[in-house]
Formats: sequence, structure tokens, C-alpha cells
Amino acid sequence: MRRDPIADGASPRKRESKVEAAVSHLTGKLRGLADVRSPTDAEEPILGGGVRSSIFGWLAEINAADELAAVGIKPRSTALLSGPPGCGKTTLAHHLSARLGVPLVCVGAENIFGKYLGESEGNIAKLFDTLALADTSAVILIDEIDAIGAKRSDETGGGATSARNSMLTVLLRRIEEFKGVLVAATNRPDSLDPALWRRFGMQIVVDLPDDDARFAILKRYGMPFDFGDDAIEILTDLTDGAAPSLLRQLMEGVKRSLVLGDRIRQPATTAAGTFATIIAQSKPHPDYEPPPLWQNPSLVSKLQDLPWPPKREGV
Repeated sequence: MRRDPIADGASPRKRESKVEAAVSHLTGKLRGLADVRSPTDAEEPILGGGVRSSIFGWLAEINAADELAAVGIKPRSTALLSGPPGCGKTTLAHHLSARLGVPLVCVGAENIFGKYLGESEGNIAKLFDTLALADTSAVILIDEIDAIGAKRSDETGGGATSARNSMLTVLLRRIEEFKGVLVAATNRPDSLDPALWRRFGMQIVVDLPDDDARFAILKRYGMPFDFGDDAIEILTDLTDGAAPSLLRQLMEGVKRSLVLGDRIRQPATTAAGTFATIIAQSKPHPDYEPPPLWQNPSLVSKLQDLPWPPKREGV
């Protein structure tokens, strides 16, 4: 794995300038094909112990390429992130790129598919060729890779089937040849073609957050309001089974009510009433078993005796 000129021998300010120049360059070259994100915009994910250990170990591998080469192995360069929707797979990939100090190139299935014969294969080739010729490394994230890499069909005579199989063949070869770090995300790992599955050196399950992670997520997205640990503990119990995206939606909705309630004539006068309003406006993904608070909205009564409104830090 080549060393990145962005990270070598530069002051933090100069390194940041080079990173932003790389982001701008890749954005121009990959316009319409990928969304390029700066490592400086990455958010620190709240991870379960298993995922945290996997990412920490992977970063250690990448940064110890010389030591591994001395015993005849290379750092793993590909990983498949699987798990339910809204559990932070994209956030995790962006965090990885930030830890490596390089841009994240996000590619969705809609960016790859073309309506003309051979266009999809050409899009894949352009993506990898552009990155191979770039002056900087980048982490590629192929999102919803199951839409591109589903199991190949043995059916014959169908143009769509033939085109999809051809596209997957090109993708397999390009992943094999790629010298950088590549991450793919899917909600349906069971649907992937076996040959594609084998291209990934790591398979990491990014699952629903446990109690400790939910507590941390609720607290983070409640800031700068201090809801108090007692309130966060109650919410942690009532949101068992919630994805991080739903927890964020819940807490940001409450903050909007606290800031705008009087202006829109819906004052956030009680905790129970405020949370009840937001729960009615947000729903868990249909694939999930609804968390207790969504199964039985009357459980907001457990919040009615909490101090309210929460204090805002710095005000």
C-alpha cells in the first residue's frame, strides 16, 4: 500500500491544505459519479466494542505495513460493513478516512448504473482509473453494494441479466487490482455474490447499539442541552432496539421544539408532551422491531417528573 503524500512530512496546516486540494480535485474528476467528503468533516462514531476493536486493529495494520511485509503479509485493504439501516456504516467509513487523513469517495449504486449498453462498466472503470491516477490516496465507500453485487444468475438470453453479470465481473477485477482502501456497505450481506464476498479481507457487522452506546448517542445529540443522566437513562431503556439514526432524529426533534416551540405556538412545556410530539413525527425503519417508546407512546409518562426545560450549556 503506497504512502500518501498528504500525510508525509507536512505541518498540520499544510497537510490540511493538501487534503482540501485533493478533495476539490477528486470532486471535479468524479462529478456525477461519486460524492467526495473531506476527512475534516468526519464525525466521531459511537461504536460497540467489537466494531471498535476491528477498526482499531485495521488501522494498526495499515500503519504497520513495513513490519507486516517483513513476515510476508500485507495489511488488509478491503472491508465489508453489514448491518441494519441507519446504524452508521457511512459514518464509520468516513471516520476511517479521517483517521487515515484522506478523502472519502462515496459511490452509490445509482452512480454506477447506466441506461446504455456498457455504460455501467465504463462508470466503474472511470472511478478506479481516476483514483489510480490521482496524486493522493482515498478511501472508497461503495454503498448498498448488494444492488451491484448480487449473486450472478445462470439464466441466459436476458439482456438485463447479462449486463448485470458483466458489470459485476468488471467490479470484481477492479477491486482485486485496487491498491488503496476500499469499504463496501450493505443491509443484505446474504445476497452478495460469493466471488464478491471473497474480495473483502474483513467482514464487520455494524449492529444496533447496546445500552451504553444508546446512552452516549442520546447524550451527544441532546447537546448543548443538558437533559441530565436520569433522563438519558430512562430514554436509553425506552429506546431499546433503536438505530442511531432514529435516536438522532428523536433528540434533534426535541431540540427544535425547545428552540422554536413558542414561535410556532407549540411550546415545549413538559418533557412528556414534547417527546410525545416528536415520537409521532418519527418512525423506526419497517425492518425493525419498534422500540418500546414507539410500540407504546404512553411510556413518555415516565419522563413527566423530570426537571424541564433542560438547561442549555453556555446560556
